[in-house]
Amino acid sequence: MKIGLFAIGLEAYWEQFDGLKGRLEGYLRTVYQKISAIHPDIVNAGLIDNIDKAFEAGNLFRREDVDIIFLYVTTYALSSTVLPVVQRAKAPVIILNLSPEAAIDYAAFNKMKDRTEMTGEWLAYCSACPVPELANVFKRTGIKFHQITGMLENDTTCWNKIREWIAAAKVAHTMFYNRMGCMGHYYSGMLDIYSDLTLQYRYFGGHIELIEVDELSALRKEVTEKEIGERVELFYQEFDVQNDCDGGELKKAAKTSVALDYLIEKYKLGSLAYYYKGTGNEDNENTMSSIILGNSLLTARHIPVAGEYEIKNVQAMKIMDSFGAGGSFTEYYAMDFKEDVVLMGHDGPGHIAIAEGKTKVRPLYVYHGKVGNGLSVEMSVKHGPVTLLSVIETGDSKLMLLTAEGESVSGPILEIGNTNSRYKFSIGARNFVNEWNSYGPAHHCAVGVGHINSKIRKLGELLGMEVVKVC
Repeated sequence: MKIGLFAIGLEAYWEQFDGLKGRLEGYLRTVYQKISAIHPDIVNAGLIDNIDKAFEAGNLFRREDVDIIFLYVTTYALSSTVLPVVQRAKAPVIILNLSPEAAIDYAAFNKMKDRTEMTGEWLAYCSACPVPELANVFKRTGIKFHQITGMLENDTTCWNKIREWIAAAKVAHTMFYNRMGCMGHYYSGMLDIYSDLTLQYRYFGGHIELIEVDELSALRKEVTEKEIGERVELFYQEFDVQNDCDGGELKKAAKTSVALDYLIEKYKLGSLAYYYKGTGNEDNENTMSSIILGNSLLTARHIPVAGEYEIKNVQAMKIMDSFGAGGSFTEYYAMDFKEDVVLMGHDGPGHIAIAEGKTKVRPLYVYHGKVGNGLSVEMSVKHGPVTLLSVIETGDSKLMLLTAEGESVSGPILEIGNTNSRYKFSIGARNFVNEWNSYGPAHHCAVGVGHINSKIRKLGELLGMEVVKVC
């Protein structure tokens, strides 16, 4: 992901006010250094103060394929020296309206003897002046922009916003280049999870690879006994394998896990949605009944896997994971009105990297509502702040993001070999469920650690998606 950075000034000032240009270039160096500490890949076009430089900067940003542009306003500048840059670059624009200090030292300023020097000093603080002009021109020319107003130094709020915009741009970049595998078919009857794949391309970009389960079954036949043994050892390292787990089932799961790695490598997948009944074909039955442990390992490796062919939700999981928050597959399990919590979890893979303690592996003698039996994972999300995210396909063929912030809390869970957590929300369990459901999400969502709604909101701005926060 590349950041484009440029500052603006007015060329006519440099001869009039001695030292002003050098001072403003110094401020730009400070901005560059601070942003470099957050993300080092920056294309710095320097201080743009005339039309020729503006066209050159626009060409530079376009040639370097920048993902986001920070426009640092140092003093008054003409909108005509800004528009060519962003028009040519065609990247989201963040206006940095940053004052060099909290305030002008009025007493010292008014003691200056030379009014020309006084004007030059004022102009070094004049970053707010041209921002309305820029906003007007951007609005009228159809350029989307965002603003950060604050101070160059000692402004945590301002620089946290800059960090969040960079984080959101990184995630947008990740989603655009992500390759999502869709293996199998939809779970019959779950009408809410059906999705228009072209609509996914419209908002996220990326590539979607449609994959047959038969291919994974065929890859299982290439797995060696040595690889199976090594993968079983890995299971014991990464999971808390319960004593009632059958050795043969562990080997079967290990074989599928290695084959999944082959599949991921072949198609260079960054996420996977899957479901397949597998009935009437022994190879496919063995494959699909032994897939959960391998998919959990993949999810922890930043390759989220969603069951039930939940394409919208694996996108949500990828977003959460790309923000560093995890992103585990979940749905309502039950309401606890005594403790005012919502129990949420799911069968199938979980994001073991965000588990509270070590994830247990348990045998299931029936996969409820599905064909087959085998090993499954049981985990709770780490106790503390969490964010829920749902990618919603609306009735008017758009995508939107639905979020909620809450807390994963300790307490009894259902020890049934599924992911399982207890969540508290500031508006209460009853109100949360009613509010969340009112926006028409699918019954699955992604849950990650930390409160990151403000980052998701910025991602929505970059992707042109509405973002709604329930709590």
